[in-house]
Amino acid sequence: MAKPSKKVAKAKPAAKKVVKPAPKAVAPKKAVAKPALSKGPTTAEKNRFTLYGFAGSTNTYTAALMLSLCRHPFSYIHVSLRDGAHKQPDFLVKNRYGQVPALRDGQTYYVQSAAILLHLSESLGKFDGKTAVEKGRIREWLFWQWDKLALPVFRLRARNKGVRQFGDEVRVMYDTEAKAALAVLEQELSKHEWVTGKKATAADVGIYSVVRFWADANVDLTHYPALGRWKVRMEALPGFATPETLLPMESRLV
Repeated sequence: MAKPSKKVAKAKPAAKKVVKPAPKAVAPKKAVAKPALSKGPTTAEKNRFTLYGFAGSTNTYTAALMLSLCRHPFSYIHVSLRDGAHKQPDFLVKNRYGQVPALRDGQTYYVQSAAILLHLSESLGKFDGKTAVEKGRIREWLFWQWDKLALPVFRLRARNKGVRQFGDEVRVMYDTEAKAALAVLEQELSKHEWVTGKKATAADVGIYSVVRFWADANVDLTHYPALGRWKVRMEALPGFATPETLLPMESRLV
C-alpha cells in the first residue's frame, strides 16, 4: 500500500525592505554678529589735552573747534582775562606771551592758535596735508589769515564791543581791508569746495574761526555766496560745535 505523499510547505515570500528617505541636511544657522560696543576714550586720551582759554576769545575757539572736529576729548581751564589771570606767573609758565590760548599736550605747552592748529593736525593725522605741497598750502593760508583776514575783523569786533576806541576813518580802513580779504576767499571758494582743494584742512578751521564772528564786526556776508556755502559745509562737519558749547565761563574737566 502506497504511503501518502508529504505536503511540501510553500516558502513565504521575503518581506520587502522599506527604504526610508534620508533626512534632508539642515544648513547650520548663521551666527548673527552682535554690534560691537563703541569704546569710549581711554584714560590716556582723556588726560592728553588741556586747553587754557577765555570764552570770548576767537583764538581759543580756533583751538577748541579743531579738537572737537578731531573728535578728541580735552579738559578746558577758564582763564579770566578780566581779572588779569593771563599775566600771572603761573600762567606765564604756560604761555610766555601772556595770551590765550595755551594747549597742554602731555608735558608740553603749545601757544599761538595757528601753531596749535598745525600741531594738532600733524600729531593726530587729521585735517592735515598728505604731501609737502599740501602742507605748504595749509601754512600759507594760515599765515595769510592772520595777516589779511583776522586783523581787520578783530579790530572792528573790538571796537563794536567797546574794547578798542578809534575814529571812523580807521574804521573805514579796517572795513576796506576786511572786504578785500573776503574777495580773495570768495574767488578761491568759487573754484573748489574747501580752501586748499578737495577736503577740509586746518586752514579751513582757522579761517572759519574768524569768519564765524563777521557779524560782530558788522560785515555783511551776503555778497559772498561761495563763502556762505563753504560756511554751511563747515558747520555740517562731524564734531562741529559753536563757541557757546565749547567754551563755558567755567573750567570743565574730562
